[in-house]
Amino acid sequence: MDSQDTIMSMFIDDELSIDEKKVFVERVHASNRFKDETIALLDQEKELRAGITEEIPDLERVIVPVRPHVPAIPRPLVIVAAAMVAAVLVLSFALVIQLGPTDTSHRFVVYLPDASRVDIAGSFTGWEKVPLRQQGGSGYWEITLDIPLGEHRFTYVLEDDTRFVDPTVPTREHDDFGGENSILLAGTGL
Repeated sequence: MDSQDTIMSMFIDDELSIDEKKVFVERVHASNRFKDETIALLDQEKELRAGITEEIPDLERVIVPVRPHVPAIPRPLVIVAAAMVAAVLVLSFALVIQLGPTDTSHRFVVYLPDASRVDIAGSFTGWEKVPLRQQGGSGYWEITLDIPLGEHRFTYVLEDDTRFVDPTVPTREHDDFGGENSILLAGTGL
């Protein structure tokens, strides 16, 4: 396809700018051969297009779903939104790594050789009593619990509901019921 054929094709397909159309019209007027070839191509295009739509559909029977107009999101906003999502994901991952575990395992031991039952209740159990296990005939009672990191209050409870603090934990406070609770700082190394 030479440049003459190209410009004819571009004219027929309406791909020319105003200035290019002006040059095309000047060439048509300057050359009868160019004009005749262009007319022949236009006739050929007309025949090609006529074969495509032989029958016009009944528009009253055609149902075209109406979609609500969704405004286009400008490309810079899409890029900014994607960058923000990526940043949130990276920060979340970094916080999880930095924060580390949220629970720690803690062993509670108390020496009560005359007790027949010992429980523990605290902020980490929802103040529900959890039984300790007796270690043979040694007089020691123990349990290991996974508890959340941070500050917790707890107390030991004997079978007759007598409550007492952990003698190995020096930090204590009075509760609202006239008793005392031990204060444990879980996962702080204290």
